[in-house]
Amino acid sequence: MKGFGVSALVAVFLLAACSSARPVLYPNAHMQSVGKEVAEQDIEACKESAESAGADQSSGGGKAGRIATGTAVGAGAGAASGALGAVISGASAGLGSMVGAASGAVWGLLTGLFHAVVGPSSQPNQAYTNYVNRCLQEKGYEVTGWQ
Repeated sequence: MKGFGVSALVAVFLLAACSSARPVLYPNAHMQSVGKEVAEQDIEACKESAESAGADQSSGGGKAGRIATGTAVGAGAGAASGALGAVISGASAGLGSMVGAASGAVWGLLTGLFHAVVGPSSQPNQAYTNYVNRCLQEKGYEVTGWQ
């Protein structure tokens, strides 16, 4: 049963990582005349066109990069605060910085995972959204935003 819980957690992270922001279309005359199914096909076509033109959907190096950066920053901050805490309490600064680095790395990893899944940085980059918006506009749609 314990293995199932871990598997379920991993599945939630993978599904959330695969979900991406999509344009929200205003229900103008063109949207109403073609219907939702055709509009979804046009969105996908514009997204594929943006990617083939070189516009990358991910922003800022991707989620894995942000998680690694958060882990490294957490480790550095943890090491510094652990060494300072050890000096203040009179313990060994080396031991304090090791414990601080380990706990900071774990904290950085967990917060990085959280922000990668639900954080505001899940929006596509500006070049990608501009490309898709223009493509949809040329097809007759009005994009009100992304979510």
